Amino acid sequence: MRRSSLPLLVVDGYNVIGATPRYSSLVDEHAGAGALADVASLSRDPYGHDPFESARFVLMNDVATYAQGRYDAVVVFDAAENLSDDRPTFRPGGVRMMFSRTGESADTVIERLVVRAREQNREVTLVTSDNTIRATVGGIPVTTISSQLLAHDMKTTNDEVVVAHDDRSHMRMTVEDRLDPASREKLWKLLGR
Repeated sequence: MRRSSLPLLVVDGYNVIGATPRYSSLVDEHAGAGALADVASLSRDPYGHDPFESARFVLMNDVATYAQGRYDAVVVFDAAENLSDDRPTFRPGGVRMMFSRTGESADTVIERLVVRAREQNREVTLVTSDNTIRATVGGIPVTTISSQLLAHDMKTTNDEVVVAHDDRSHMRMTVEDRLDPASREKLWKLLGR
């Protein structure tokens, strides 16, 4: 596996989902045993429904947009209480989705990723509002930011993408418009303008 030259962005997935209305509102609390805070009971739905599927999908896409060209991103989800080893696979924009193994916490996976990056002298940005994991892995060269700050930054990035897309869709783009000024001048001379 080749090492990316980009800084590593490690996102504590369920921490961001739980701390951010944009994602927590997508959790199907009626599919499992109850409250969003009780991740373990929600993941044990006997009918196989995954109440976090929509929230994870939107978060992964938002992280992909945010990280594009700036970070090598990985989103870590806690699966310590899962009864099944089945994990969804979804890699929008190259963002890796990782689940902890049964009996292992997401914090352990995050710590392992950060330690490995430190050994490679690689810059790391860790996104979590969990003070325990922030204290455990924080410090140079690790930058820690809160889940709420990442959510705010991703919303800003998404808003900028929408505006840029709208601006481009209203532009008249002819071949002439796409040419650099020197090439356009040559074209005009050939056409006798």
